[in-house]
Amino acid sequence: MRPAATRHTIDPEALFRAYEIANEMTKPHFEFDGHSLITPASIAEVLKGHIATPGKAALAAATTRLSDLLDSAQKRFETGDAPRSIIHDITLALHEIRSTEEPPVWRRLVLQTQTHPVAAYFLQDPLTKWSWDKPRGYSGDAHLLDLIYRHPDTAHQVEAATKIGRELFEYTSTAPSSIANCDRRDILARFVDEAAARHGPATEVLSVAAGHLREAEYSQALRNKALKRWAALDQDPISIAKIAKSYGGSIVESVNGSVRDILTAKANPGTFDHVYISGLYDYLTDKVAIKLTRRALEFVKPGGTFLFANYSYPILVDGYLETFMNWVLLLRSEEDLKRIIEASTQGMDVDTEVFFGFNRNIAYGVIRKR
Repeated sequence: MRPAATRHTIDPEALFRAYEIANEMTKPHFEFDGHSLITPASIAEVLKGHIATPGKAALAAATTRLSDLLDSAQKRFETGDAPRSIIHDITLALHEIRSTEEPPVWRRLVLQTQTHPVAAYFLQDPLTKWSWDKPRGYSGDAHLLDLIYRHPDTAHQVEAATKIGRELFEYTSTAPSSIANCDRRDILARFVDEAAARHGPATEVLSVAAGHLREAEYSQALRNKALKRWAALDQDPISIAKIAKSYGGSIVESVNGSVRDILTAKANPGTFDHVYISGLYDYLTDKVAIKLTRRALEFVKPGGTFLFANYSYPILVDGYLETFMNWVLLLRSEEDLKRIIEASTQGMDVDTEVFFGFNRNIAYGVIRKR
């Protein structure tokens, strides 16, 4: 049994020093996925204005407020309150704090949250723990998506969790952002099917950073053998192996390649009627996102389409993601996507569109070559 919850008095100066030490110790010395340009350094470059030193008074008030919140959550766990109720309340509270505090203060509050004893409870959730541990080097990997999808491949992991962990998982796997991921999977499959309907049985499709290509399980065109080729490009050997095992002997072709390979023209998978990138833009600076979009359009045949996705404002789980899951996303608005599209298609004869998934957590950009 844990001892009864006690109030944690926070010294803002001590917290600041701890933050600076932790920041120094965790400075990236490598790209977290090994080959691409998605790195902690690139994200830090975008967020560099968010890590200025906050005022002492603002930090003191915020740390006290957060301490009360986290202590209360810990006490609720210890007294047997429903885990789903606790995580719901903490998620809403962290979202509200993240929305109202200045970014420099919020970055300090992230560390305070992560080092509080209540984190041990939330890390019993398989989804939260996988994101925190980052076994493949970054949070939003293919296995994490499988957890969100409740794919059979992850059933054993959920079953092995504690009772608290399983109850927390019922919340995290059905949170709005998770539902948006499932919706994204369905949208990806729908665009493939629509491409097949337009271009006929000779349709060729490319997925960049394909992960486990779970959307293929939802594609009627693949099921009805209405495609000529579906290339799934990824740099992760585990993902490549899973795709090969799941779709060996079919028109699905696994291709070993990274974002860096694409940007430097080392990867040239050919041309396609439909190309899509669903999980990268959340980590890319505008400069890299524009460059990647331009490069991806080189793979699109005349009359073909390119689709990309990006988490958008606001998502209610943003505070929980950045604290207990240690998962930072670069959220983009509809206007942000339009700006990337405009910069990527200058001088091109294209039709463009930006739309949202059903709960508006994810925005999609579409470019159609005329």
